[in-house]
Amino acid sequence: MSHYFTQPSAAEKRRSVDVRFWDTDWRFTTANEVFSADGLDLGTGVLLRSATPPADATRLLDLGCGWGVLAVALATACPGAVVDAVDVNPRALSLCADNARAHGVADRVRPMLPDAADPAVRYDEIWSNPPIRIGKDALHELLLTWLPRLAPHGVARLVVGRNLGADSLQRWLIDQGWACERTASAKGFRVFAVHRATS
Repeated sequence: MSHYFTQPSAAEKRRSVDVRFWDTDWRFTTANEVFSADGLDLGTGVLLRSATPPADATRLLDLGCGWGVLAVALATACPGAVVDAVDVNPRALSLCADNARAHGVADRVRPMLPDAADPAVRYDEIWSNPPIRIGKDALHELLLTWLPRLAPHGVARLVVGRNLGADSLQRWLIDQGWACERTASAKGFRVFAVHRATS
């Protein structure tokens, strides 16, 4: 079985999916061998229902963008923001670009591989349904790479399945010196707000 965090091996088969969040109906294009190809996954839906980005944000990150639902949502909600949409799956990046174009935000959504992101950029917010299934060590490395790129008062909004170790991840983040608060819990998922701890 091919995983969404590996290189796609089968021919691309695209489809359209309809989703609703923030009191708006949206249509996106997805394809096989990307995360949640059949529609909006439960975790990302919980994340979108739990928060909205600050309208005055200027730089945002969708970490593990998949077909781009968070990137498009963030760019639409924050008309002055540039959104870096990062993923390791080239098919996902192509879909993200096409969905951004379809929703009129392609000029501000920048799909890219992780190494293409400027490490000097500081983000007002990071939104992510992180790829828990890559394994604990890889996940920790991922978070330790990207969380330090938050602006001084920035916030990372993460959604993690309770049965996939959400509570232990929260403890680990706190042990690493981050403030990590649970802001929502629904459908077996926890939503965390992560920011620099104040001394």
